[in-house]
Amino acid sequence: MIDFSLTDEQRQFRALAREFARDVIAPVAAEHDREESYPEAVVARGFELGLLNTGIPASLGGLGLGMVDEVLIGEELAYACMGIYCIFMASELGITPILVAGSEEQQARLLKPLLEGPKLAAFALSEPDNGSDAGAMKTRARLEGDEVVLNGTKMWISNGGLAELTVVFATFDPEAKHRGTLAVVVEGTPPGMSYQKIHGKLGQRACVTAELVFEDVRVPAANILGEPGDGFRIAMKTLDKTRIPVAAGSVGLARRALDESRRYSAERHAFGRPINSFQALQFKMADMKIGIETARLQTLYAAWLVDSGQPHTEASAIAKAYASDMAFAAANEAIQIHGGYGYVGEYPVEKLLRDVKLNQIYEGTNEIQRVVIARGLLQD
Repeated sequence: MIDFSLTDEQRQFRALAREFARDVIAPVAAEHDREESYPEAVVARGFELGLLNTGIPASLGGLGLGMVDEVLIGEELAYACMGIYCIFMASELGITPILVAGSEEQQARLLKPLLEGPKLAAFALSEPDNGSDAGAMKTRARLEGDEVVLNGTKMWISNGGLAELTVVFATFDPEAKHRGTLAVVVEGTPPGMSYQKIHGKLGQRACVTAELVFEDVRVPAANILGEPGDGFRIAMKTLDKTRIPVAAGSVGLARRALDESRRYSAERHAFGRPINSFQALQFKMADMKIGIETARLQTLYAAWLVDSGQPHTEASAIAKAYASDMAFAAANEAIQIHGGYGYVGEYPVEKLLRDVKLNQIYEGTNEIQRVVIARGLLQD
């Protein structure tokens, strides 16, 4: 039986996220984008409201929200600012490998401290040279007794350097390729670990993106997730889930593009009448609406599969690729509807386009999503 209704709790979380986005995120979004500054007060308020690290299980004292819940919240936060939402989303990304592969002891020891304050997690897979070829990582892990010694560089790490926990993927046997990788949790910033904030990003500037450098960084072997050799599998299983919140953020941003277009087209006059009376613009906004509703349904379906414990690799790839492509097109059309005003920062639509471009790139480029989808087709 198909049921599209939300529970009372889900409606309450959505309303809470919408109010937080409207009253706390939206008023400062442009400032943090302009200054490339971390919105510490926003994150702190999000923690107070229970909107940060929502996936930590109830058995540990967290909310233990499911993926559908995360999608509902994520759409609302991204409506106000995709960059600020990225901070929350990237922290959930950092938590996910621990939930996927961590023992009960590891989950309790590593995740409970995140409930004590507005603390973040991070996921460190990408490197300067490996791009979409995640298996070609060069960061090395050397096992020495009860420690793991890390050497290498990670790139494009959201929340990098600010995170209380960073899940690092490294190779201990390059010849074994995927089977020679491990995932290990680095707590804080131990000796030998440094980071450099990446400046000049096109969009999502409120979220700190960093290069992480590891020089003989020693981490307890007790922080290895699963077994040595499980690293690549853990990374892929994580991304299968966390692509869905990217899709949710894309839906929220596209909703904002449509709302801004509706507002402006009702106020702007040309040839003696509001420009929303012209069919060309009406069709543009109708196409936005079609894309938003379609992307939301696919995103919720993928999230439902996760919560139901069913295979979701293909569904999450479709959601991520379709929603982010749709949102980019919606933001682009919003600029077109605004004309010259859409091209400058006086109106928010140019920021929407800058922000959403990254959704087509991170957590697996949309080209990689199509590889995943095609591979499933060819195996049928």
